[in-house]
Amino acid sequence: QVQLVESGGGLVQSGGSLKLSCAASGSIVIIGAMGWYRQAPGKQRELVARITRGGTTGYADSVKGRFLISRDNAKNTMYLQMNSLKPEDTAVYSCNAYVNGGDYWGQGTQVTVSS
Repeated sequence: QVQLVESGGGLVQSGGSLKLSCAASGSIVIIGAMGWYRQAPGKQRELVARITRGGTTGYADSVKGRFLISRDNAKNTMYLQMNSLKPEDTAVYSCNAYVNGGDYWGQGTQVTVSS
C-alpha cells in the first residue's frame, strides 16, 4: 500500500511564508507526476501546482511568482514553498501523486492566512 502524508500547514499572517511537504511511503516502485491542490470552504478543489518526475512545473495563475513547487525523488517527497501569502490562500492543501501507475491523495493540511 502507498501513503501520502502532508505536513507544514498552520496559521500565518498575511505576507508570511510556509513550506508544505508531502512524503510518500510504502511499496513504491516509481512516482510520476505530483501536485498540490487546495479547497477553500464552499469552493471546489483547485490545482495549485504540479511537477513531473523530471522537474517540469506548472502553476495556477493565482500563485505564480509566489509559490514554488519542488521534489526530491530520492526521498519520495514533494514540497511547496509559499511566500507572500494572502488571506485568499486559506484552504486545505492536499497532495496528489501517481505512484506505481495509481492515483493517490494525502489527507490534507490546513493553511490559514490571517489579514
